[in-house]
Amino acid sequence: MKSFYADRAVRQRLVEFLGGESLETATALYLSHLDGCHFQRSELHPPGDLQWFLDRELDIARSLADRHSLLLHLDVEYVNFDAPAEAYVDPWRTFELQEPVVRVIEELLVSWGIQPLHLITGQGHHFVWRVGLHSEVGRRLAALAPAPELVGACLERLGGGVAATVTQELQEAFSATSLLIEFVAHRIKAAAAPLSLLPVEMTAVHVGPSTTHQREMISIDISEYGDPLHTRLVRMPFTNYLKPWLTGLARDLGIEGELPWFRAIPLHEMDVRQAIKVRQDDNDVKALARRANVRIPLQEEGTSRLLDQYLQSRLRKFHCHFYDTQHDPRDTWPERYARTPLDPLPPCVRTLLQWPNDRLLKPAGMQHVTRALLAEGWHPRHIAGLIRSKFEDPSHGWDGCWQDYEPGTRADFYTRVFAGQRATGADRLVDFNCTSTQEKGFCPGPAPGGCSLQHHHQLLTQPPTP
Repeated sequence: MKSFYADRAVRQRLVEFLGGESLETATALYLSHLDGCHFQRSELHPPGDLQWFLDRELDIARSLADRHSLLLHLDVEYVNFDAPAEAYVDPWRTFELQEPVVRVIEELLVSWGIQPLHLITGQGHHFVWRVGLHSEVGRRLAALAPAPELVGACLERLGGGVAATVTQELQEAFSATSLLIEFVAHRIKAAAAPLSLLPVEMTAVHVGPSTTHQREMISIDISEYGDPLHTRLVRMPFTNYLKPWLTGLARDLGIEGELPWFRAIPLHEMDVRQAIKVRQDDNDVKALARRANVRIPLQEEGTSRLLDQYLQSRLRKFHCHFYDTQHDPRDTWPERYARTPLDPLPPCVRTLLQWPNDRLLKPAGMQHVTRALLAEGWHPRHIAGLIRSKFEDPSHGWDGCWQDYEPGTRADFYTRVFAGQRATGADRLVDFNCTSTQEKGFCPGPAPGGCSLQHHHQLLTQPPTP
């Protein structure tokens, strides 16, 4: 391990990914590590502390925040709710299952003229590129920043230390970038879902059992855009991938000795099956470091084309509709959101709102509430406001859950993602039924007099009134 990180080419690749020719010129705001821990402000380090991570043989991630650029990041991964170690036990199968989605992503990015850096990690693929923060496309994108009041709330949570280097300009640009990445995810899902053996969903939303009788899926994981910028990081290539060990997953399943150690690497001059072999061999990874540049590529012209398409899309119209209304003011919540009539709602939805910790935090919980309240005629931004009011209610015992994360931003993001899919037709409601809700673990059991989602399903699918 020590000799691996002492390799000159490996160290130079790490510096490149940080955005500079040296640690002194790196443009990443900070470093941290990902595996086996939640975000910890105390674990953020300036780029000059890279050696600290290498000495401790940690996994390493760089901040999504950058001094000069907006980073655009797509994370696609295999998720199995019944067998969470499946991606490590059988990477050949799990990466093969992702291939139709990856091909769609590559074709879409090529159509816009975007050539990203393509990495593989433990469970899937990362695609990352950048535009100049003050470039023409960077300024156009930042001008779309929604919900300025929530940008301010994100900044209030920064406090001191390295995290405080995230400025209002960066946070606003990040919130605007989330709109564009959401559009990309829509395009991926629309094209890839018919080609995939498994469900293809935005974020790791719970799904029912597939033909394999397991709850497994391919996630277009854009969840990082639902939190403040200072909390989000990107795994660095040529570093350790330690998640199954540090989370205790390998120990709990008794497979610690069965899993090979490996590293995140760029997909360079090889296919995925070759990459799975290369990432497990230090000599092969060091040889790859001598020929594979990992600078995050500047892709302004292609991103401008992508932005033009987004601005003409149905999703953009929905985003404008979403943000044309604000959450009710906090001082009115006891009289408004807290008095939301629950009787018209199915028991599975009522229980999510009555006892939200922690099932309402799960993407599938927010999806379920969003669908039901859309059927009741709610404006989607007020659905987000109601979910936010639950997140900010201390009586639900959230403790330190929101110390760094911003509940309004989280509620807005997931409600927007799920309501947007319904508005554009991407959500066909195939799992909005009692059987699927039971399979996902969100059914509280039979209710007196019976219960059903059929009425709310019909409300969502009936043609609009002329």
